[in-house]
Amino acid sequence: MSSAKVADQLVEVLLQYGVKRIYGVVGDSLNPLVDAIRRSDGAIEWVHVQNEEAGAFAAAAEAQVTGQLAACAGSCGPGNTHLIQGLFDAQRSGAPVLAIASHIPSTQIGSGYFQETHPEKLFDQASGYCQLISQPEQMPRIARIAAQHAVGANEVAVLVLPGDIADKQAANPTGHTVPCVRPAAIVPDPQTVRELADALNAADRVALFAGAGVRGAHAQVMRLAETVKAPVGHTLRGKEWIQYDNPYDVGMIGLLGYGACYDALQEADLVVMLGTDFPYDAFLPGAKTVQIDIDATRLGRRTPLEVAVHGDVASTLEAVQPLLREKRERRFLDATLRKHERSLTKVVEAYTSNVDKHVPIHPEYAARLLDTLAADDAVFTVDTGMNNVWAARYLTPNGRRRVIGSFTHGSMANALPHAIGAASADRDRQVISLSGDGGLGMLLGELITVKQQDLPVKTVVFNNSSLGMVKLEMLVDGLPAYGTDHSRVDFSAIARGVGIPAWRVEKPGEIEGALREALAAKGPALVELITDSNALSIPSRITLEQVRGFALAAGRTVLEGGVGTMLDLARSNLRNIPRP
Repeated sequence: MSSAKVADQLVEVLLQYGVKRIYGVVGDSLNPLVDAIRRSDGAIEWVHVQNEEAGAFAAAAEAQVTGQLAACAGSCGPGNTHLIQGLFDAQRSGAPVLAIASHIPSTQIGSGYFQETHPEKLFDQASGYCQLISQPEQMPRIARIAAQHAVGANEVAVLVLPGDIADKQAANPTGHTVPCVRPAAIVPDPQTVRELADALNAADRVALFAGAGVRGAHAQVMRLAETVKAPVGHTLRGKEWIQYDNPYDVGMIGLLGYGACYDALQEADLVVMLGTDFPYDAFLPGAKTVQIDIDATRLGRRTPLEVAVHGDVASTLEAVQPLLREKRERRFLDATLRKHERSLTKVVEAYTSNVDKHVPIHPEYAARLLDTLAADDAVFTVDTGMNNVWAARYLTPNGRRRVIGSFTHGSMANALPHAIGAASADRDRQVISLSGDGGLGMLLGELITVKQQDLPVKTVVFNNSSLGMVKLEMLVDGLPAYGTDHSRVDFSAIARGVGIPAWRVEKPGEIEGALREALAAKGPALVELITDSNALSIPSRITLEQVRGFALAAGRTVLEGGVGTMLDLARSNLRNIPRP
């Protein structure tokens, strides 16, 4: 390594941690790193995006799809400040991402130099680890520490690297390392397990509420639900891991909620929060709750707890199961399942009447068609806003599909760059971006990235010429919608302008054909659906104040979005109820 530079060492450390590509935009302070990548003979790929923000989103999605470390980079000043949005999303989503924020020449730091910022301060909130490399002697140790922070804690790590330092000769040999990337099971102490068992055994009506932390614990949750005869609700992030093969499913709570989940939690004697840090505490009962979480800092921060359990969901439920007494009484479970089915039957009627003739297109209908046509192992990336609603209510999980979005940070424009990362990680897997016209317009240039990289991303644009979720928020507050609507944009024409095959669909009868053709295309494709801007969706529970708000903002049609094939699931679950 005597002839190696600091940038070469960084590339070598990234390779040792399994990084296969870096998303970014080249720039002068990044030149030493980009040249080191060039000289790596393809060991690491440089993926040129149009905006560093998209690069950070892409890295976040790649990390979530693969479970491995992903990387992005930005040049000094504006180059790396663009990273901030995507890194916030990655940090809050628990995605292991290493970001390289290059810096002005080290001798100029503090002088008010051209493009000078202080990245080590800027990225502090968006990362779990952020350090400045100010001399070659810090390498490769600091790079390894950063990478291990990212993979060990499933978080963002940022290396601030001045261009002149990256170009200096390495002071230390790079060596080899064995990264620790396999998380250990966390089992609660026996006393806590006993307390959890006592609480479950004492309660007559138990409800389970599952978040993303139930990943890998589907079987254990189902066994618990059967043992204590509990309905199972979920968060949006928990949906993909718990809703499939689930005869106890009662839907979702929150702003995008549907079904009987809210009622189940409110009416239960005991609510068990499983791997969720659900932030909307107004939807929680605020009492009679136990929580199981692998991160002890989350315990009790949303609602008071009867029992706080530090442990991963699968290991905890395995430990408590032998201590449980199987309940025979299932009236609470059966009543909740019936209520769930009735709720879905009611709301599905909102879009089934004359849907094949309704123009503009009902987005609910289009989302359900997409769900039926997509591959069994498709990766869906979803824009923030009304597309979150359609994904929550219409995409059917099966244990193989993935649904990725900015569900904890709530950033617009995430879907297309997330799709870039997912497709870069696996070009043979179907990747579908559910884009809103607002989100797509914000990072529209990434269609160029999709084309230049020849990524098989299928972009489905729900174009209602409106910021639908913002309009809904205004209506709830009793405000007339203002600044939410804009003139129609032809996104299909823009896509064709950059060389992507595109379909513009205005009639519902043409949706299925366009989607089939686009999904069958070998490379990128875009389908633009002209949808009804009045097709808004309200939660499964609304307050009196919200009802008054809608009344004050009269003149808009609010459709309770249905839930597609989930109604079939709910009806099939009713067949599990024993007949007298």
